[in-house]
Parts: sequence; C-alpha cells; structure tokens
Amino acid sequence: MTKAMEVAPLPRETDIRLAIVGLGYVGLPLALAFSREVDTLGFDIDAGRVEELGRGEDVTGELDETERSELSRIRFSDDVESLSERNVFIVAVPTPVDRHKYPDMSALEGATKTVAGHISRGDVVIFESTVYPGATEEVCVPLLEAGSGLRCNVDFHVGYSPERINPGDRTHRLADIVKVTSGSNPAAADFIDALYRKVVRAGTHRAPDLRTAEAAKAIENTQRDVNIALMNELAQMFARLGLDTQAVLDAAGSKWNFLPFRPGLVGGHCIGVDPYYLIHKAQEAGHFPELIMAARRINDGMATYVGDRFLRLLAKRRVNVVGARVLVLGLTFKENCPDLRNSQVAHLVERLRRYHAEVDALDPWVDADEAAEHVGIRPISGPESGTYDAILLAVAHRQFAELGGEGIRAWLKPGGVLFDIKHLLPREASDERL
Repeated sequence: MTKAMEVAPLPRETDIRLAIVGLGYVGLPLALAFSREVDTLGFDIDAGRVEELGRGEDVTGELDETERSELSRIRFSDDVESLSERNVFIVAVPTPVDRHKYPDMSALEGATKTVAGHISRGDVVIFESTVYPGATEEVCVPLLEAGSGLRCNVDFHVGYSPERINPGDRTHRLADIVKVTSGSNPAAADFIDALYRKVVRAGTHRAPDLRTAEAAKAIENTQRDVNIALMNELAQMFARLGLDTQAVLDAAGSKWNFLPFRPGLVGGHCIGVDPYYLIHKAQEAGHFPELIMAARRINDGMATYVGDRFLRLLAKRRVNVVGARVLVLGLTFKENCPDLRNSQVAHLVERLRRYHAEVDALDPWVDADEAAEHVGIRPISGPESGTYDAILLAVAHRQFAELGGEGIRAWLKPGGVLFDIKHLLPREASDERL
C-alpha cells in the first residue's frame, strides 16, 4: 500500500515573511498595506525603481505624502537572494499583449521562475497578475514545480487574488475594494483569505477555485470594454445624425437604470488588454466571442476615428492641416495619473503627424523623458498665447478643467479650432465634441 503523501503545513500567522514581487501600480500599494501587518519585502528586478522607493519617492503618484513617509517600513531589494528567507510570495507583475494582441506572459513567467528558485516546503505563492482562466495551474504551477523540485498542494500552496487597483483613483483604494481570493486547496484558500482580510477592510469574496477567480478578473474589464464600445459606436452614429452625444446621454441618463458610460479613447493596462486574454482562452476552447471581439475592434479604432474627425473639422474651418500648429492636451491613458501604458493618444498624435501637422503635446502629469522614451512624444513645458491653429483636448486632467474654455482657447490663434473629445468643457466652449 502506498503511504499517503504528507502535506506541508502552511506558515503560522505569527511567522509570515512576505515578499511582494513587482513594485508597480499594483505591487507598491500592496507592499505598503501589508507592511503595517507583517514582515514585508518589496522585490523588483528594476534596480532604479528599488533605489527610488528606498529614498521614499514614487513616480507612479499612487502614494500620498503620508504614505510615502511610511515606505521605510518596507525592505526593498533587487537581489534575488533576498527572497530565500520569505515564506509567502505575492506576484504582481504586468501581463500585457504583444503587437499581435496575443497574451504576453513573459514577465509573469520570469517572475514565477525567480520565485521557484527560492521557495521551500510549506510556502505559499499568490498571483495577482491578470491572466486567462486556467493560466495559474497551466503555466505558473508547472514552472514553480520545475524550478523548485517541489509538488503543488503537497510541498507548497498556490493562490490567485486578482488585482483591483484603479490608477489615479483617490476614492477607491486597496483597502476599500472587496478582494476576490482563492486557493489551490481548502487550507490554502483559508490562509490566503485571512491574509488579505488583514489589509482589506471592505472584506473579501472567496471564489470556489483558482479558475473562477481568474475568470472574474477577466470579465470585470471586458464588461466595461463592451459598454464603452457601445458608447463609441453611438457617438459615431450621432455625429452622422447631427446630434450632440453628451446631450443624448444626459437625457437617457435621467432613467434610474441607465448605465453612465461615456465614449472616448480606451487605453491603459486593463480595459484595452484584459479582453484579449479572455478571447485567447475562448478561441483555444473552440468558442469565438464575437461581441467581445467587435468591442475591441471598435475601441482600438477610436484613435483613427477621432483623428479623422478632427481633420475633417479643420477642413470645414478652412485650416490647412499641412504645417498646422496643433496642441494635444493630455498624453496619459486616463485623467489625473501619470500612467502612459497603452495610451491611445500616442496613436492619435501619430495620425495627425502623418498628415504633416506640427503637433505639440502638453501633459502636467508626465515626466518628459519618460514620455519621449515610452510613447515617442516629448511634451512641452508651457504653450504661448495665440500660438496654435487647433487644440485637441484628449485627457480630462483637472488642470485643464481649472483653465476652462477661455483659458484653453487663449492658446489659439484668431479663428482657431478646439475639439473636446472628453466633454470636459461646456458645450459652447468648444467647436466640436465627440
């Protein structure tokens, strides 16, 4: 008779030594929150990021002054050997798509291999990176087992708890958003749920298994993507009908159950990316999610649509696009944050330049060197009055709202054109709105 395998015990609550692997928009708030409760190491392969955080600085802008002063609670390191003394690992690294829109899990696979070389019996590895249903068990667990020589659910335990960080949002913070948790076995699920309840006062939702938790994350942003795509299609339709989209939405929104989505560019690391992970897995299973794919086509095409509509507006106003001085307001993927990931504004600028417009960009939230490196556009520091033939308001930063229509139009030449794609200004302040 084969002797039953002895399952390694989970770490005791009083002996949790946590490592957060990846210190970006997701990992840093996690590390800070957990550092108030347990011994926490913040690990990142980017030595510059580790040095910056060690000085109490944060270029993501996610932490306020008080929170930055608490960074000294965390031990930061880029030395992989520092992981050897840890017994609980939370992996929070990016999972983008490649240029063909296929899931790119190279960073996740790399982080998993790094962790695999430093786990011991009884350790727990939790993944927060967005993936398709099944990825943790199909991709990550085999890498952990191969790199460690240990067996999942016998020697170590695995969990999945999808991140719900909303960059730039000062209202919905980590502690205020219900956290979905799951584990590879009941004991691990209990342990992981209790761990997150230490830092999430809104509570947790325990999913029945890893795949359910993975699927829940994938559809959160897919649902938003589909709804925004509907608004974008309506905006295109209403433009042809000579209707003001915002006025129509305001009227429809007077009904209690009308959902308040708005048209616009869809970028960032979540809404414009996560649906492709779901599409990939669905197609692998033989199902072609036509609605989800249609929404992606609509939203991915919005930069082209906005650019062409802006060019038509210039033509109607007899502004020759060749050599026209154009100012684009905003480069980030959303308002009031410095996040440039997958920003569709870059594609919009590229389209305008293709028609030989002289395009400047202004964004008070981004570092000029970072913008030049990541999106190929170096923002100007401050426009001069009466300089531009046209302005395209692309991101609704609060600084632009504070300027108002009069302040923004001061940068235009006489007869200049202002196109507000974010509906940030009153209707009468712009020449056209999306």
